[in-house]
Amino acid sequence: MTELENPNDMLRRCGDKPAVVMTGSGRMVTYAELDDRSTRLARVFDQAGLEPGDHVALMLGNRPEFFDVLWAALRSGLYLTPINWHLGPAEAGYIIRDCDAKAFVTSADLGEVAAGLGGFGANLTTRLMLDGTVAGYDDFDDALASVSGEPRSSERAGTFMLYSSGTTGYPKGIVQKLPSASFGDGQDTITLLMTALYGADETSRYLSPAPLYHSAPIGFCSAVHRFGGTVLVMERFDATNALAAIERYSASHAQFVPTHFIRMLRLPEPERSRYDLSSLRTVLHAAAPCPIPVKHQMIEWIGPIIEEYYAGSEAFGVTLISSKDWLEHPGSVGRPALGAVHILDENGGEVPAGETGQVWFEATTRFEYNKDPDKTKRAQDDRGWATYGDIGRVDEAGYLYLTDRAANMIISGGVNIYPQEAEMVLSAHPDVHDVAVLGVPDDEMGERVKAFIALRAGVGATDATKTAMIAYCRAHLAHYKCPREVDFVDELPRLETGKLLKRKLVG
Repeated sequence: MTELENPNDMLRRCGDKPAVVMTGSGRMVTYAELDDRSTRLARVFDQAGLEPGDHVALMLGNRPEFFDVLWAALRSGLYLTPINWHLGPAEAGYIIRDCDAKAFVTSADLGEVAAGLGGFGANLTTRLMLDGTVAGYDDFDDALASVSGEPRSSERAGTFMLYSSGTTGYPKGIVQKLPSASFGDGQDTITLLMTALYGADETSRYLSPAPLYHSAPIGFCSAVHRFGGTVLVMERFDATNALAAIERYSASHAQFVPTHFIRMLRLPEPERSRYDLSSLRTVLHAAAPCPIPVKHQMIEWIGPIIEEYYAGSEAFGVTLISSKDWLEHPGSVGRPALGAVHILDENGGEVPAGETGQVWFEATTRFEYNKDPDKTKRAQDDRGWATYGDIGRVDEAGYLYLTDRAANMIISGGVNIYPQEAEMVLSAHPDVHDVAVLGVPDDEMGERVKAFIALRAGVGATDATKTAMIAYCRAHLAHYKCPREVDFVDELPRLETGKLLKRKLVG
């Protein structure tokens, strides 16, 4: 295929080719089935009175029907908002109400959440449920069976309205302008990235191990469908099962987060080496900082096929870095591929190369945070620049290095401390399974640095171990950047992307 077909054509012309394969169950959905089911659901939305610009909320685990809803919304000029299925009724209800959803699709295993929405779902005109129903919901498959699967006369392109993960507070909806084009016209950035830079085409098989409600999985999986590839979806991530899926389905492309890398690397060597990973051409990673030793080990193991990108759901700027360039600039997230990068001080002035400040991009697209003009204003300036809220520096060669999130900065005795530095050091300690470094209130200093550490199996959570951890950090960093105290925990509260739910540790 010399040029990208539009997704409307791809859904219809790929016929019996697998569009989605669930790697655990082996369940497969063809392009013809996906086209039929998404068309039927689009008709259901039509009959319910949904119009372009309206919102559909989706709360499902990793299952094929996720893509029925995705493509029904994207071929109807609607905004699709996926919701983390770990959330409770009030948390999910907040998002449903905040985005003014008219339709909500979920499943019976989440029935308790669905039934408990109360007033949060006051604007919903359509509620559909898979695998059974609870009061107030119609059966998903019955709804599809009640309408025709014939092509609709005209279809307008929709888009996603994704919510931030809410790691430090309420999540915020990221509003992008609704496309004015017909469904299938134009090319999205991820599709171009996959095809132009990473060699993906209609023969590609893309392994997606993370929850589909996150921005990268939903964006990259839909891109694969736009060029006619096959999406291999893991029901839930498991290190051994991921390697087995690569071998079984001859995955050509895959995307992981650093937490996945760590879990795969910690498999016994005989377990890792038993799987044939030679089909892989590109492995992508992003979403969270990757410790330098971890990425070194991954490149040594699977070869220099790891490609990293730095971006955000707001999608106004991107940096990229290959394995080759990363080995020459370890720890970097690359150079700009979309939007020039500027490092600014607290007054908005640009700092010299090598100095640390907030990372801003010359934004290529405009966005707003739903119903939050103050947050929108803080993230953009009158030059047309925008920030994801990260702190970093750019070296003389133009490579960006991230120091931390601005929201995570610790101010102790008037000194700014970025906890990611201590986290990177402590994560390399052989006894550490996972670590988070935070600022906690201190009567004298305002805040003090504290580490929460999950130890590897068999390591004793003793005072001597705490002392050793602090000493190890001080051997690699200035003392003021290191924790003054350590708490041992069984597990850190992280999302599947590796992002830490800070509020659950300090709240």
